[in-house]
Amino acid sequence: MCDGTSPLLPGREPAFRRRSVVLEPGQSRPSGDAEWRDALVIVERGDVELECAAGGRRRFSGGAVLWLEGIDLRVLHNVGDEPVVLLAVSRRRDEEPRGDI
Repeated sequence: MCDGTSPLLPGREPAFRRRSVVLEPGQSRPSGDAEWRDALVIVERGDVELECAAGGRRRFSGGAVLWLEGIDLRVLHNVGDEPVVLLAVSRRRDEEPRGDI
C-alpha cells in the first residue's frame, strides 16, 4: 500500500524496502556487493551491462530478475539509448527506519 502500512497486517510497518536506481543513456557507475545485499533486483526498463572484477560483462534487458550479491560486481553500464531503471527489493533490517515501500 502507498501509505507505508502492510495490507496483510493493518497498522504494521512493511517488512520490505524498495529502492530505484536510474542510469541515464551512456552512464556508468561503480557498484558492489554491499549495495545489493539481500536484494532481488528487477530491470524495469532499458538494457544494463554488469561488469565484474575479472572484466567480464553480461547484458540484461527489461524484465530480467537478478541477484547481484556475491558476483564481484564492480560497474553498472547503461549501453542503450534510454534510461535504465533498476528496482531493488530487500528485507528491512531492524536497524533501518520504517516507512518506505
